[in-house]
Amino acid sequence: MRALSSMAAVALMLVCGCALAAEDEAPNHKPVKVVADARLSVGGKGLLPLYLSNDWSMPLPAISRAVIVLHGRLRNADEYYISAHTAQVAAGDDGKSALMIAPQFLAEVDIDAHKLPADTLRWSLVGWEGGEAALAPNPVSSFEALDAILARLSDRRIFPNLKQVVIAGHSGGGQVTQRYAIAGKGEAALSRQHIEVRYVVANSSSYAYFSGERPVQAIAASCQGYNVWKYGMDGRPPYLADATPAALEQRYVERDVIYLLGTLDTKPAADKSCMGEAQGPNRYVRGHAYADAMAKRSHGAPNHRVWDVAGIGHDVDKMLTSKCGLAALFDSPGCGAER
Repeated sequence: MRALSSMAAVALMLVCGCALAAEDEAPNHKPVKVVADARLSVGGKGLLPLYLSNDWSMPLPAISRAVIVLHGRLRNADEYYISAHTAQVAAGDDGKSALMIAPQFLAEVDIDAHKLPADTLRWSLVGWEGGEAALAPNPVSSFEALDAILARLSDRRIFPNLKQVVIAGHSGGGQVTQRYAIAGKGEAALSRQHIEVRYVVANSSSYAYFSGERPVQAIAASCQGYNVWKYGMDGRPPYLADATPAALEQRYVERDVIYLLGTLDTKPAADKSCMGEAQGPNRYVRGHAYADAMAKRSHGAPNHRVWDVAGIGHDVDKMLTSKCGLAALFDSPGCGAER
């Protein structure tokens, strides 16, 4: 396990870990600067790099909570791991019994640049965000990789006292978290062990809708593909193909989801596609519009909460270390009433 101090230089350059450029700029085409040092086999079909705060090859009886923090389009899991550690320290005693995990979904350019082994999983530059299959060494969905992490955490020989798993992401990572909360199959293994699961979607640029209605219907009407996955239920990848939209929605509304929204995250969202613009002008509006749309559906009240983080914009450290951020990740006290 690489010591956190070895990434101090990265920490100095941290600019919220998720301030993604516009779609037409393409910083994600560049290879990542750092590859995570731990590895997890995903069904024997390939290896997933990830950061771990504890060695999980041996029993960890002191761990009662695991927090998985998902990176965004830049695949910069090193920066997200630093943000996760920052939040853990800010949580004080509430964070001491937590295992922090930051998986890394690499692309072919990363494999070449770092001369990684052939069995390292790699996806297209954006396909992993919505659960598409890996390009090599086998067609493994990025969501299957998350399933494998949850399966590992369900092993009572390693985690005899684990009580809760939190899957969290900010900005691009929030997009992945929200889609996995809909699609993910890994929660079942944890439920069998009576381990609770929570999904924290922070300042996401877009959401997957279950109907054709959008907050800005005029844009949707002229936007070809506005309802295609990962914005809607059309054209879902194979990982989701065995469930109907109705079944996916029922699963989603039953899951524990917190939408964590910075009240100052009101600049134009990074996703400027017509699919994204149909959801609203900025991340704060898009988050509330989506939660409102879900609450108005006919399936009953979702098991979802909307927490505003007052005075915070698009800043992952400030979001996760806010009182509501710490409550979402570690159940720390002090978060005010949800909107």
